[in-house]
Amino acid sequence: MDVKLKQCFITVDDPDKALAFYRDVLGLQLRNDVEYEGLRWLTVGSPLQPDVEIVLEPPAADASPADRETLTRLLAKGVLRGVIFTTPDCEALCEKVREAGTEILQEPMDQPYGVRDCAFRDPAGNLLRFMQRADG
Repeated sequence: MDVKLKQCFITVDDPDKALAFYRDVLGLQLRNDVEYEGLRWLTVGSPLQPDVEIVLEPPAADASPADRETLTRLLAKGVLRGVIFTTPDCEALCEKVREAGTEILQEPMDQPYGVRDCAFRDPAGNLLRFMQRADG
């Protein structure tokens, strides 16, 4: 069986802020921008992985109004799970994110499991980690 990741989803509360962050700060490409019934979905991805996409989606677009409100509150608290990216230079990436005004949650540090990583939140509050393998 040959299985590969195609898309993952990150909930965002402001598509314009999310696009400015993921495209302009992190350097991901905008691949799709779709509006439907007053909501907006953005698809971004790394130029190094043309077959993998991250969909930046509105909070619980297909949920009930009560569930959407609950998810929006959880997003604002920063308790939703995020994504782990890789980078060849954790320090440079962390500095670029800091210069963009993003709060750093964890400065680059060596981990006992063989990577160097840092952590911060995107404009919606999602946890993002960037890791650099010890071997390169």
